[in-house]
Amino acid sequence: MDDQPTPDPTMTRIVEAVQLGQSGAGPQARELLTSLWDEIGPTGDALHRCTLAHYLADLQDAAEAELVWDERALAAVADLTDDRAQHYHHTLQVQGFLPSLHLNLADVHRRLGHAGPAREHLDTARSLVAQLPADQYGDLVRAGIQHVDQALAAGSTHRLDSHPAAAG
Repeated sequence: MDDQPTPDPTMTRIVEAVQLGQSGAGPQARELLTSLWDEIGPTGDALHRCTLAHYLADLQDAAEAELVWDERALAAVADLTDDRAQHYHHTLQVQGFLPSLHLNLADVHRRLGHAGPAREHLDTARSLVAQLPADQYGDLVRAGIQHVDQALAAGSTHRLDSHPAAAG
């Protein structure tokens, strides 16, 4: 079976904007993704909404804005089916998205000083991470859970060095 995603012009635009952000052009990437969100709309394709919101959260300057996008990503995944995800790429499963989405919510709640919701999302991420394979993605999420757990235990509200925006 082919390991390349099925052509999807919207996903291509999302990926291109994400790559732009990862190359250090965060404000431009944020502008592109925000404009694309306006095109997709809050009831558009769930894969597009989830993916876009997940990455757009990382491009926010304020934790409050990041929380809004992380919550949108989690809401969108509730509308996503394995069939839709696998239409884009045969390896995708909705359950594989959940640990990362909950991890992001745990981290942003931690940074906002919301220890209770941070612990709840961290516990959920921890309970779901066993479903991830022992690969680079799974290892990244597992390490993220450990980092957020340690920061939460220490009472830290600072952005972690492992946060995607810290690299940009």
